[in-house]
Amino acid sequence: MTEDRITQRTITAVMIVIAALAFVFSFGNVWSLALRLGVPGPIAPLIAPMVDLSVVGLLVALRYLSLRGLPADQMTAATRLMHFSGLLTLALNVAEPIVAGHYGRAAVDAVAPLLLLGWGSVGPQLLRAFHTVARPAVPDPVLDEIDPQPETATETSRPSVPLPLPAPAPASPAVKVPESLLTEARSIATSHHTEHGEPITAAQLKTRLGIGLPMATALHAAL
Repeated sequence: MTEDRITQRTITAVMIVIAALAFVFSFGNVWSLALRLGVPGPIAPLIAPMVDLSVVGLLVALRYLSLRGLPADQMTAATRLMHFSGLLTLALNVAEPIVAGHYGRAAVDAVAPLLLLGWGSVGPQLLRAFHTVARPAVPDPVLDEIDPQPETATETSRPSVPLPLPAPAPASPAVKVPESLLTEARSIATSHHTEHGEPITAAQLKTRLGIGLPMATALHAAL
């Protein structure tokens, strides 16, 4: 059993015991007061239970709503009726001893109703407080969207640094074209154009002359 459940049950048990003691004390006192005031005998014992049962019913209702976290301003009417019933219980308990002149007994009989009044006000507040403490906090998705994580904000706002460009490749040394080879390549290019009606390519020069591609490219560029 968790600690908060033990605390809630302890507070509930105290409220029930106080209400039961108030009922026991007030039953006899109110019965005697009713008989002194001339209330008929069959009706006299019914007055105290009406008041005490109202107090018990309100205590149970306030406990249930407090454990569910209902705000106090939504239970104002029930709380006021609870206080009125407690004051009525107090008045009925001390009226008969005061009328009889037994002030010490009146003080003793006032203990249970006063405690009932106190617990009727403090008990629901304590239960609401325990409900608030025991309830886990839930993150607010709206706040998460408005206020991003610091790491994300830092990465987003970090200025971009341009990357260095790769160094250009070194130029290949120029190929020196012999004059005799250039003359032969020019002759082959002229014959190729006459036969095919299009200029010769560097690859074709490479094949016809039996030379490497760099030399053939240099010859083709010289033509």
